[in-house]
Amino acid sequence: MRLGVLDVGSNTVHLLVVDAHPGARPLPAHSHKAELRLAQLLDGNGAIGPDGVEKLVGVVKDALQAAEDKGVEDLLPFATSAVREASNADDVLARVKAETGVELQVLSGAEEARLTFLAARRWFGWSAGKLLVLDIGGGSLEIAYGIDEEPDAAVSLPLGAGRLTAGWLPGDPPSADDIRALRRHVRAEIARTIGEFSRFGAPDHVVATSKTFKQLARIAGAARSAEGLYVQRELKRSSLETWVPRLGAMTTAQRSALPGVSDGRSGQLVAGALVAEAAMDLFGVENLEVCPWALREGVILRRLDHMGTA
Repeated sequence: MRLGVLDVGSNTVHLLVVDAHPGARPLPAHSHKAELRLAQLLDGNGAIGPDGVEKLVGVVKDALQAAEDKGVEDLLPFATSAVREASNADDVLARVKAETGVELQVLSGAEEARLTFLAARRWFGWSAGKLLVLDIGGGSLEIAYGIDEEPDAAVSLPLGAGRLTAGWLPGDPPSADDIRALRRHVRAEIARTIGEFSRFGAPDHVVATSKTFKQLARIAGAARSAEGLYVQRELKRSSLETWVPRLGAMTTAQRSALPGVSDGRSGQLVAGALVAEAAMDLFGVENLEVCPWALREGVILRRLDHMGTA
């Protein structure tokens, strides 16, 4: 059947259309994206303002039309940290449902981490052993660890690249003092969680998902996306440590000229790099592999699992 996943994230609203059935890998058929940056549309009270809600409704309507055009039979709509943490989340969800008919399922941070872990596990298989999975979104950082399809530990931290950029790095380029302050904050937040994972022992394989990690790997020399999903892409901590100060000294425009860095994400790359570097350092990771599958694929796989047992 043809499934659609509508992901209302902190940076983008992304419709992914796949052809799928239980027991088979989902095959991408269409992708429809709109940059909304909900995490940056929150007002002083933490609410998504009227303009942001209006834009969200419009983008969801466009995605619904795209899903209809592509023959989607079943739509799986969900929202992550930007909506989850908005002080007026209930009102926003009600407005979206009233005007579009779409009932967004708000995933908890732990659910995000678990579903992303499931996608990585299915991609790499059982032979990968104990997995540590890192995912940097616009609003949060998800970390999950385990040997099965359900992780033994999963946490979500408010360390998304968009959130941190808006709250900590106002300059272009950001000041050295602001970068240093953010670095301290990020490392303190991550360090609090290390104990939850260290008791399970060292992972056999460390995996990263998300646009942030893909862009960092690309500027550090990984293969272009045009070379396909099945090309191995890695990020070494030593390379990342070299790039972090360079990225911090660049303007947004200069970063957007780097290979693989989009205009829409270049402003968040410094914060994302600081989170990635801190996570790799504090977890003792020298090298990680970038996984093409992430949260959206995890949602699809879980739905297919339920179909297979129905």
